[in-house]
Amino acid sequence: MIVSKCYHCGDDCNRTKVLFDEKEFCCNGCKTVYEIFTTNGLSNFYDIEERAGTAPNEIQRKYDFLENQDIVEKLVTFNDEGVQVVNLSIPSIHCSSCIWVLENLNRLNTSITSSQVNFPKKTIRVTYTINDFSLKRLVLMLSSIGYEPYISLDEYNKKERKVDRSLTYKLGVAGFAFGNVMLFSFPEYFEVEEFWLDRYKPVFRWLMFAFSLPVVFYAGSGYFVSAYKGLRSKLLNIDVPIALGILMLFLRSTVDIVFDLGSGFFDSLTGLVFFLLLGKFFQQKTYSFLSFERDYKSYFPIAVTKLKKNGDEENIQIYKIKIGDRLLIRSNELIPVDCILIKGMAEIDYSFVTGESQAVFRQSGEKLFAGGKQLSGALEVEVLKSVSQSYLTQLWGNSVFAKDKVTAFQTLTDSIGKRFTIGILTIAFIATAYWLLHMPSMALNVFTAVLIIACPCAIALAAPFTLGNMLRIFGKNKFYLKNTNVIERLAKINTTIFDKTGTITTTEKDTILYEGVALTEAETALLKTTLRASNHPLSRSLYEILKSNAIMTLDEFQEYTGKGIEGRSKEHSIKVGSASYVGRNSSDTIASTAVYVSSDESYKGCFVFKNKYRQGVGKLFNSLGEHMQLGILSGDNDGEKQQLKKILPENTDLLFNQKPENKLEYIKGLQKDRNVLMVGDGLNDAGALAQSDVGISVSENINVFSPACDAILDASVLSKLPLFIKMSRKSIQVIKLSFLLSLCYNVVGLYFAVTGQLQPVVAAILMPLSSISIVVFTTLFTNVLGRRIKINES
Repeated sequence: MIVSKCYHCGDDCNRTKVLFDEKEFCCNGCKTVYEIFTTNGLSNFYDIEERAGTAPNEIQRKYDFLENQDIVEKLVTFNDEGVQVVNLSIPSIHCSSCIWVLENLNRLNTSITSSQVNFPKKTIRVTYTINDFSLKRLVLMLSSIGYEPYISLDEYNKKERKVDRSLTYKLGVAGFAFGNVMLFSFPEYFEVEEFWLDRYKPVFRWLMFAFSLPVVFYAGSGYFVSAYKGLRSKLLNIDVPIALGILMLFLRSTVDIVFDLGSGFFDSLTGLVFFLLLGKFFQQKTYSFLSFERDYKSYFPIAVTKLKKNGDEENIQIYKIKIGDRLLIRSNELIPVDCILIKGMAEIDYSFVTGESQAVFRQSGEKLFAGGKQLSGALEVEVLKSVSQSYLTQLWGNSVFAKDKVTAFQTLTDSIGKRFTIGILTIAFIATAYWLLHMPSMALNVFTAVLIIACPCAIALAAPFTLGNMLRIFGKNKFYLKNTNVIERLAKINTTIFDKTGTITTTEKDTILYEGVALTEAETALLKTTLRASNHPLSRSLYEILKSNAIMTLDEFQEYTGKGIEGRSKEHSIKVGSASYVGRNSSDTIASTAVYVSSDESYKGCFVFKNKYRQGVGKLFNSLGEHMQLGILSGDNDGEKQQLKKILPENTDLLFNQKPENKLEYIKGLQKDRNVLMVGDGLNDAGALAQSDVGISVSENINVFSPACDAILDASVLSKLPLFIKMSRKSIQVIKLSFLLSLCYNVVGLYFAVTGQLQPVVAAILMPLSSISIVVFTTLFTNVLGRRIKINES
């Protein structure tokens, strides 16, 4: 098992779990954290930010180029209405304590509204206002707390960064020293009695001492730095016993050769550090080989409407968008790329990017930023930059939309990490005291072996690797989750609620009939233009079948969620939606899914939809109904109630004519004694999706991307939903089994260490095996689960 490390000095740290005041600290920036949480805490906290403005002149001059607005424009990803968003590379990010410090930057300066760390990529995304703040001041502030950004325009042109090889150098030094110390120790091992060996024995011993110095003070320095920083901050981290073991071996061995008591334990000391670093090296390689770093992003299911030169419209995946393309952005659609507004009145909600929900208005010729949401009407835009799906995914995971739910596994892992060091130190001292009384020569070996062999790291790795790999597998099967937390919540679901229109029905095969007064050519053109601006599944379906090719410019467009839409051109207007919305008497409505139309406040007729249910929904309902309660929430009337009853299990709740607020309240009522999954289309269901324990938005080639949902499910694999839920539950079982294996390893290892049957060097060799075995175990098991999905598919 590899030692849990959390460095302050910039060395790697993968596994430290140090808790203080229910927060994790250490690593680079530990001094900052210490200042914050001493008795002078908050005053020091604000002093830290002030130091950014009083940094030495040479440091301030280093970042003078950030006063150039052309350079700033290249670095920031959003710059509008006095708000900027920037992604910065922070090479010294190493652990959860770094994350905590960097995600609380708003406490250093109120101009910073949010900061979010991408740990695998070692980047931070910061949103701030520029009234009395700037990118330069942000960079100086980060530098003052030990997190200097790596800023280079080459970095933003995707050029490769330098690789940190410090671990490789330390491993080389420790390996070289270990080999030489072992060579000098051979005469001692075999007790060879040769004149020249006896004569030069002190020389060999002092050479071993000399070779141990770079091992202790360079190769093993990270352990001492980590332990010192922890103790200085009144924290007891897992590196304390490791550093103590190394120090005890070094001091005892030095005393032995100074007073000619023996050759000491330099071979064990250098071997211990070498194998610890070697295990760490192999662990990093294992992590890299089995990386699950959200590569499902490349499959992100967002489509957009491209306008061809001849005026035709084509739905394409966003990764096919090129610079110069013309796009149609409908009402409530996401703007996927930075672009120039060509036609239409833009009313943009940038809350997806900045967290601020106040809409901004833009006119033709002005720039629009990726991540904005058009609130009203259709826009034509020209693409300025190629799309970044990872950027959109990052927005989806924005902490502004995060659910404040701590998982049970995280609580368990943190609890173990908090108490583990104290427990191990207690066992080590008790065992050492016992051996000092019965066999003093064994005491040091026992003490060191106990400190080395036991580690909670395998427990800490089980959940993130299992859930992370499942995240990747789900993504490859067109089920896209916001984060690993969703898998754990999905495993606990016992009630599933479905929306009807656009969720279990498909608009691609609708049969649409018109009943009423024939529309004039002008009314048809106005109707089609109004429908063009809407993203509702029925609007999209009806828009596709209307024959009129005339597209006019609307003077006004309004969309009323759950009711309908209205378009106005010159003195004429048209309304499309529910019967009550267009002024139709409810007693005259049709008992089927229908869209009603009125022109200039005069009722014209309705389009009746003969819904086609998605392939496999009957099997889907039967499979889910075996294990949980089901329900249907629909904004439509109950015209298809009897047809639904034929494919739904008995005792399924069927509710019709539900407004968005009704759906939300219904979900809230169920959550009193149930864990609820809501499956909708992301439009009228946004409130219910956000309220539910897990909200899944079904995507069918449309650009509706709501931050309210926890997952996006491609409509073509809706029938696999029971399998995804089952796989989530299996993943939790894998984690529990990993916990059990890790516990067994620690118990068995401690037994052999306490009883004196385990040498420190052997403990150092065995230590990495636990972490690596857990990583391999969880990855293999989750891959087996992934194959089951493909087997079921075939």
